[in-house]
This record gives sequence, C-alpha cells and structure tokens, in this order.
Amino acid sequence: MKWRVLSVGLPLAAVLGSAAAHEGMWLPDQLPKLAAPMKAAGLQMPVGPLSDLLAHPLGAVVSLDGCSASFVSPKGLVVTNHHCVYGSLQYNSSPQRDLLKHGFLAAELKDELPAAPGTRVLVTVAQTDVTARVLDAQLQQLDGQARTQALEKRTQQLVRECEQDSGHRCTVKAYYGGSLYRLIKQLEIRDVRVVHAPAQGVGLFGGDTDNWMWPRHTGDYSFYRAYVGPDGKPADYAANNQPYQPKHHLQMATTPLREGDFVMVAGYPGSTDRYRLPREVAYAFEEQKPRDVAQMGDILAIIKASTAGRRDAEIRMANTVAGVANYYKNTQGQLASYEGGDLLQRREASHAKLLAWVQADPARRARWGAALQEVDELLAQRQALQTDLRWQDQIEPTLLGHAAELLHLAHERTKPADQRESGYQARDEGDWREAVTSLGKRYDADTDRALVLHFLQQYLKRDKTNAALLGALGVNAQMDEAALQQALTALYAGTQLQDDAQRLAWLERPVAEFERSSDSMVRAAVALRQHRLQQQALQRDLQGRLGKRYVRVMEALRAYRAAAGEEIYPDANSSLRVAFGKVSGRKPAVDGSDWHAFTTVQGIVAKHRGEGEFDAPAAQLAAIKARNWDGYADAKLGTVPVNFLATLDTTGGNSGSPVLNAQGQLVGLLFDGTLDTVISDWDFDDKRNRSICLDARYMLWQMKVVDKAQRLLQEMGVR
Repeated sequence: MKWRVLSVGLPLAAVLGSAAAHEGMWLPDQLPKLAAPMKAAGLQMPVGPLSDLLAHPLGAVVSLDGCSASFVSPKGLVVTNHHCVYGSLQYNSSPQRDLLKHGFLAAELKDELPAAPGTRVLVTVAQTDVTARVLDAQLQQLDGQARTQALEKRTQQLVRECEQDSGHRCTVKAYYGGSLYRLIKQLEIRDVRVVHAPAQGVGLFGGDTDNWMWPRHTGDYSFYRAYVGPDGKPADYAANNQPYQPKHHLQMATTPLREGDFVMVAGYPGSTDRYRLPREVAYAFEEQKPRDVAQMGDILAIIKASTAGRRDAEIRMANTVAGVANYYKNTQGQLASYEGGDLLQRREASHAKLLAWVQADPARRARWGAALQEVDELLAQRQALQTDLRWQDQIEPTLLGHAAELLHLAHERTKPADQRESGYQARDEGDWREAVTSLGKRYDADTDRALVLHFLQQYLKRDKTNAALLGALGVNAQMDEAALQQALTALYAGTQLQDDAQRLAWLERPVAEFERSSDSMVRAAVALRQHRLQQQALQRDLQGRLGKRYVRVMEALRAYRAAAGEEIYPDANSSLRVAFGKVSGRKPAVDGSDWHAFTTVQGIVAKHRGEGEFDAPAAQLAAIKARNWDGYADAKLGTVPVNFLATLDTTGGNSGSPVLNAQGQLVGLLFDGTLDTVISDWDFDDKRNRSICLDARYMLWQMKVVDKAQRLLQEMGVR
C-alpha cells in the first residue's frame, strides 16, 4: 500500500516587500537585495559570496533528495540529520545487528556501510534560466493535455541536453506558479556510505513525544561519505572507489553561539503554500488534512499491532513508521492552528482585493479576469479526483502498485526514447532497480494485508467506488469481513513478487510476459491498466488547463504587489534557498511559559526513563553526571548546550541543513519546527515562528567524549 501525498495546486509566492523581518526562503541571487537587512541583523561576511550557489559556503551545501546536508571535510564527509540517515540504518539492520538501536561508527574507511539503494548526494554545479525555451509562443496557445505533453517534452529535451555530461542529474524547476523556469544541474554521487550515527537514545531521544516540541534534547545528526570512482567521476558502489573531494566544505565555528546572534540556514526546502487560493485552503484544511490524520492514525496503530513481538517486521517497517508519525503529528499541529485561527477568512479577503483590482481596469480585466474565474472551477474538479485517488491508493496492495509501475515501464520501453514519459526513461531505470531492491527490506506482507483490509472495509462504505480496482482485487461490496479476508489471502498467496529476485526479473520482461503471467499481482496490474491510463489522462488534462490559468493568476498577483511597490520571492520547490534570523527564545510561549533559547545536557538526565523514547546511553549519562565537558561547555550556561531556537524560516526538506553564523561557519543543524507554528507553510507568523536546531557543540561533545569518534573529528579539523 502506498502513501501518496497529493499536491492541492500549483505554488504561488510570498511577498518580499511586506515580508516580516525573518520571513523568506530566498533564492541566492536575491540576497544582494537583502544586504542591508542582513548586515543590520548581524551578518559579518560579505553578501556577494552568498549570492553564488557555487562559491563558499553555499557550494558546500548538498541535497539528499528529500533532506539537506553539507560537506564538512575535504574527503567527502557529509553531515545531516539522524532522521535523514534513518532509512540507511534500517536497511543495514537486523535483529542480530540492530544499528537503529545501537548506532554505528566505522573504525576506518573500509568499514563504512553502503547506504540504502537510491541514496544520492547531489551537488549543484550549474543553474540556467530556461523560461524562454519552455514558455515559447506555441506552448502559450495550448491547453489541457496537449499543454501538459508539450511542457513535458520541452523539459525532457532540456534535461537530455544537460545530461550529455555523464554523472550529472538535471531537473527543470518551476517558480512563481510556472511563469519562470530554471534548469538545475547537479553532480549525482551514487556511492554513498554510512560513516557514523549515534545510538537511538541520542539521535531519536524523545521520539514522537518530543517531536515538534520544545524544550528538546535530541542529537539529530549522522554522517555519510560521498564516494566516486578512481577517475574522480560518479560511479556505482565498488570496493576501489575513493572519497569524493568537494570544492568547498564547511568549517566548524570558532566562537561560541549566544542568544541574539545572527544565524542563517542554507538548504533545499521542499514546498510552501503561503499564497494558495481560498478554495485550496478550504480543501486542504477542511477535507484533505482531517482525512489524512484519521488514516495516518489508523496506519500507525495497525502497523504497531501487526509487528508486535516480531523484531524483524518492526525493523522492516521502521522507516515507514518514522515517516508517517512525523507527518501525522505535523498535520495535527497544522489543523489545531487552523481551527484556532482565521486563515481562510484572511485569504478570502486578500483574494477579494486582488479580484477587485483586476476588475477595476479594462486592460487588467481582459488579461487576467477569465483565468481568475476559471481557475476556481478547475480546482474543484481536480480536488474531487484527488479524493478518489487517495482512497484508491489506500486499498492498493504495495506489490500491486509495484507490478503496475513495472508494467508501465515495460510499455514505455517500446516507445522511441524521446517519446517516453518522464520517470520512465532510460535515465530512470537505475532508480527503478534500486527501488525494487530496497522494497525487500521495507515490506512485510502480513502488515500490508492488514492495512489493505482495514481501508478496504472503509472504502466499500463510500457512495463512489472504483469497480475496476475492486474487480482486480477480487472483492465486491457484498462481501463480509471473512470473505474479504479470504479474497485478500488468495491475492497475496498467488504472487511471487515478495521475492527480490522475482521483482528484479520483472524489470527486464516485455509486455507480453506480463499479459500471460499467472502471478496474482501481475494479473491485477494488467487488468487495471486501461483504467489507470484513463485516470492519468484526466489528471494530465486538468494539469494542463489549471497550469495555464495558474500562470495568469500568478502574473496578476505579481502585478498587484508590484503596483504597491512590493517584490515577491517564490515558494519553496526543493531548490537551494537561504533564510536568516537570530538565535532567540520565545516569551511568553503559547502555554504561558517562557521558551529559553538553549537546552542543555542536564535536560537529558531529567527526561531519561531507561526505556522507550527516553533511554539515553549509559556512557552518555555517566559523562554528564561526571561533568566531563572536555572543553565543549558554554561559559554562560556552565554546561553543554543540546538544541537551540532560531527565527529561521524553514520547512520540510530543510532537515539536515547547516546553520551558519555571521562568518559562514557551522554552528548547528536545522532539524525541526514547533508544533504550534507548523502551519507556517501556509501562514507565516514572524512573532511565533521558531526553528529547532542541533547545537554543533553537543554533536562534537557526543562524538568525542561518548562515541570516541576522534578519527572523524580530526578529519573535520576539530581538536
């Protein structure tokens, strides 16, 4: 069963001219315009280098395709969050060698472990404005599916040209609602290895209880290393590969961090939604998110019950549990803020002003009036489809989903290279192989079947059901629970796709073999293909029609803001961004108490319970009680700081981002926000917003005093 997070629209933007002091995930080339406020906030290094994503320090910041990270040594050592390495720890774990629980430290280079399949270190090496090639005159005239297909062909051509230089991964990113496009070229390092991760009682101390909460005492850090072939070029894992030598790496801070100090964060934030249209806000918070919360709560409870007493199954599902639990609590926090606020009313009021401004002028009305009216109805159509697709995902067994994708890949292989869909081209087949391989370590049939049965029972109670999908599963609305269980048992028993070798074999098989297969999941995938193609066509048509009008909506918004003397910055889209602010507590907090800027290791001792989420390692507790600070204590605090709060504008994807001081030195890692402000993706509040960061002094202290990682400290230039 898949967990697909569906987009509810195309991103708009937040406003530069009216932005609060610490609001904004800025494009590097926008930073020169912010030189004055950054200097006033305490920046000491020149702004110029920060506008160059290839210079120091931004050149040391990398993407992990979902998290952010940075080079911290000339030998390709990469630091990021523990939860960003968690999947690789899970992949390498077993009940006999439980890296999730005990952590990992490679004694030498040869002991470093291959990361989970599909792990990449992506180093940005170039960025080019390609708007003129994407939004040419021909595309401007197209609508619906024709527009979607033309847009895809243009971006595919740009990517093909870019990737002629082997070893690189290229993507075309849309900004400002699709009115600006940039081609981003990244060195794709495929041999990534786990170097060091602290024990679970450090890296996940506080678990779900403390997630998104303050005060926090979590050592959310771990290390990868990037490797390349003997020729210095990206290569698959091989024993004779060598550590990558980055052009830039970060230096650890040489001065202590204090409350009120300037800090900035550089990373690859995923997405924000601060200027969504009123219909999108209403759908997200009054339908999508409440449904997701209910379903995620069920998912976590079912996984827990199904894997109880089976440590192997717990390990297999650990990465899934971590991801769902994180999103579950985040979404609950967003809903709580929405229900206690007036976001929708304010969004409706601001949109009404935009509409009035457009209607007040004949030229503006002619240019943007129709799009502003049409976009609302198109959003309603797509939201109805999204609701259906979300339910279908919940009742589709994981192996059926894989079979359907492998079948689609087989069909795409029959087409000329330039006509294959994005995601199914020759460049993507290595990714497919890694995805098929990694499933073997992240799948438990009993748990999957229990999840499908639960949601199938709910789905059959809906007014609208998918007859094609139900038929492929061999079930119908008249079946009682026993009959449903029997049908699913037969479906799961009739497949060999749980076997790694079988799944890999299907990667190479032609369409004809799928069509004559007796494997139950493959048969179901074949039976569903036409229905899936019909749904895809409908989605692509809506995407094209909505995208064309959303560009116009964005143009109108930008013009409206420009008329008021304001400039805008684009919403986050997983491209490199910089945010800046200061180390700051919050007084008073929502609960009436003050939030201090720093937590300390004494809080670990106070929270320690010796089990569950609050189970710190004995060696760490002993060092704290002995006050063995080894030079890492803060003079003002009199002890080692663990986490700190900062007024940094961040979101998902920023996890693992380096937090830099006024000189561009590494002082910490961004890893979380606070539960009462996770709605900032939609509605930023400068007075309340805080990001939670790991203090680098705690990381270095833990590495030296507790984990004895002196080899790595020396490599990082630390005493």
